[in-house]
Amino acid sequence: MAADQEEVVFAPLGGLGEIGMNAALYGFGPAKKRKWILVDCGVAFAGADMPGVDLILPDLSFIEKNRADLLGMIITHAHEDHVGAIAALWPRLGCPVYATRFAAGLLATRRLAEPGAPDVPLHIVTQGSRLALGPFEIEFVPMSHSIPESNLLAIRTKAGTVVHTGDWKLDPNPGLGRPTDVARLQTLGDEGVRALICDSTNILREGESPSEAQVAEVLRDKILAAKGRVLVTTFASNVARLRSVCLAAEAAGRRVVLAGRAMERALEVARECGYLEGVPELLSLDSFARLPAQKILILATGSQGEARAAMSRIVRGEHAVKLSPNDLVIFSSRTIPGNEREVNAIVNGLILQGVDVLTDRDALVHCSGHPRRGEVAKLYEWLRPKIAVPAHGEALHLQVHAEFARSHGVDHVLVAHNGDMLALGPDTPAHIAQIPHGKLYRDGELILNESEECFRQRHRLAAAGIISIAFALTAKGDIAGTPDVTMFGLPKKTSDNRSMDEIVDRALFETLDSLPRARKRDVDAACTAVERSVRAAVAAVWGKKPHVHVLAIEV
Repeated sequence: MAADQEEVVFAPLGGLGEIGMNAALYGFGPAKKRKWILVDCGVAFAGADMPGVDLILPDLSFIEKNRADLLGMIITHAHEDHVGAIAALWPRLGCPVYATRFAAGLLATRRLAEPGAPDVPLHIVTQGSRLALGPFEIEFVPMSHSIPESNLLAIRTKAGTVVHTGDWKLDPNPGLGRPTDVARLQTLGDEGVRALICDSTNILREGESPSEAQVAEVLRDKILAAKGRVLVTTFASNVARLRSVCLAAEAAGRRVVLAGRAMERALEVARECGYLEGVPELLSLDSFARLPAQKILILATGSQGEARAAMSRIVRGEHAVKLSPNDLVIFSSRTIPGNEREVNAIVNGLILQGVDVLTDRDALVHCSGHPRRGEVAKLYEWLRPKIAVPAHGEALHLQVHAEFARSHGVDHVLVAHNGDMLALGPDTPAHIAQIPHGKLYRDGELILNESEECFRQRHRLAAAGIISIAFALTAKGDIAGTPDVTMFGLPKKTSDNRSMDEIVDRALFETLDSLPRARKRDVDAACTAVERSVRAAVAAVWGKKPHVHVLAIEV
């Protein structure tokens, strides 16, 4: 290919290799003069194996260096794995951000409302509209999903149309908002689709995902049959689900009390967008104590076991909502991989309190917002792409989706991962480069690279603890006073019932006593000797090597 030939390229920076942290670049033009758009900028959630890390963000350093050629950021929908990194990373880009009214509203009342958040220029687009940005024309095609106003992007260039599905499913009765625009998808297929970058989340599952209307019917039956209090926990942004629960509560003669700020924000934005017409007034938490058990339904956050959310606090007895035996808690959600331990702790805690618990293992109280194989097959049938690139999934999802695409007659199937740059047209598609990519960690108020030594240190500290030793040496090399020894994370006794303090003290004094006087006068040499000796002594009786920090001063 000539160096000055115009081509369209795809370069994912997140979401291809994991579920979450979605961020994808599309470029058009000659290699040295490309213009770019960034689709989504989301987070992934840290697991228990990442102590201290709050969120995981995509490394955008490649486009940061090319920010002068970044025309804008396009938001497909408002889930955190697609928008959660905007507040933290937008200042590095400084580009316009385009989102629908609901997505912009949720951003403005959550991430962009936090202290110190940047003043991001949000431009409102409507579903079904088209946006011209340099060499790109982006059409926002309505798609059903578990949040209002989710969009497929038809990205038109001189080298052909690239379709980026975002998150989607086929649901003719999504509960609110516009369903997947099948007619428009079929028209796109007739016009010609060069490449399809498609959601792989549920590609391992046969058939089609249940409808939100089916879930609403089951929830209504369960709520009508309940005798005591009913609590429903679900994703705060699933407005269709929240609406269904509210209407079921009204049919059962129950008032709805909200427990969770995230849910309050989502419903506030939904009401402003007109999605809660016909839903009775929702009550604040103050109303809980005065309503009888059979007349109340609580909508609570924390379905994923978040420590500070309502569900965890309710189970710990630290919340205004108090549950009694035979009350009913419905988990109208699925447990995101990595959150199993936290969610199970809540379920077990409720059961120990005598509360009845209903999950999607027991009844159809939740459905996915992502397509199963039957729905993906229909999309391929309608769009008939020449190129397929599986996205939004782990390595297994991407590989299985690639095989699926080949079996459905796609000419060129490329498996890509974060950091791969693919040329999609006009010539034969191919991997053409690797670009900088990786993960950033939100650590308190800081954004740090995953390579920072502190994260490895925390793993070591969590596994084997730390011993801190401070002592003073005279000019002759003798210990002045009593050394100060502090231990964190170590057992108090050895297997033969000796004190760990005794083990450490003996190693400390024997080491200093055995050092030649010249080495004792060398404070650094004394510290190193004590560090090695204490670590070895503890390892000999415990089988683990703790981190040992030694501070010595000369007096």
